[in-house]
Amino acid sequence: MLTCNRSLPWQVIVLFLMLFNQPLLAQASATEYAPTSVDMKVKRVSEHVYYVEGIPGIATDNEGFISNAGFVVTNDGVVVFDSLGTPSLAHKLIQKIKTITDQPVKKVVVSHFHADHIYGLQVFEELGAEIIAPLGAQKYIRSEAASSRLEERQFSLDPWVNENTHLVLPDVTVEKSTTFTLGGITFVINFMGKAHSDGDMTMLVEPDKVLFSGDIIFQGRIPFVGSADSKKWLDTLTRLETHGLTALIPGHGPASRNPGSTISLTRRYLAYLRKVMGTGIEDLTPFDEVYAEADWSEFKNLPAFAEGNRINAYQVYLSMEAELLEQ
Repeated sequence: MLTCNRSLPWQVIVLFLMLFNQPLLAQASATEYAPTSVDMKVKRVSEHVYYVEGIPGIATDNEGFISNAGFVVTNDGVVVFDSLGTPSLAHKLIQKIKTITDQPVKKVVVSHFHADHIYGLQVFEELGAEIIAPLGAQKYIRSEAASSRLEERQFSLDPWVNENTHLVLPDVTVEKSTTFTLGGITFVINFMGKAHSDGDMTMLVEPDKVLFSGDIIFQGRIPFVGSADSKKWLDTLTRLETHGLTALIPGHGPASRNPGSTISLTRRYLAYLRKVMGTGIEDLTPFDEVYAEADWSEFKNLPAFAEGNRINAYQVYLSMEAELLEQ
């Protein structure tokens, strides 16, 4: 039992506690996260680049593990790309990183602010990692939509998202394409602007020629359109440079060794949505009729089609109506 001499100055007592009771202090300050049972396998893409692949499904499937996250190991620390859809998943990712390197996580680059990519940020914030996000993140965090989404996920993904889960503001906001270097490796941040979300960006690991695309590209499943600007998104994909890449890691789906082909799927899907919905709007055809008459055969067997295609089509229909009114 620890006894205190009342004649000792209080500063000495505090110093004694700090020196000899460190494990207890650390334990008290550590945040505990509900364990997750998902099978999270680390896949190596290149000399420095690794990623974990989310399981296809809707947002609340697989304990929230539906999106990808990656990390780059350098001689001076780790750079993480996206933080997954729950703090529990982020905590598990950190344990996976520790099996590969003793280097600390120095930076987290966030492709965009959608729930399945950002709810793990608070775990990296606790580690002292610098959070880098695109312009548009603050707008989302302060929005009613963000509050409503978090409240819904605290119910639908409990206990992995709960009352202790909170949104994290970035330390650095990117408004234009830029670069940084860590451990001798150059990272190129490409600011894409409003496309899939209010703000999107990609990250190129220059020496490895590996591109993290975030959700402007989906591999092997239909994209989630949501409130995206499908016109700008399509324009972004048309301009995206893939020449010389050795691999592309999308926001959802497996890494690709053929980036041009991977981009093509998302581009074809968005182009088809805009073509079909646009023709219907020009002909003043109601959405239900347009949707029923469309030929979805190219995409109907892809994961998430049944859950998301009609919602995607309706969103594009409404947004293209608005585009027409703005002309």
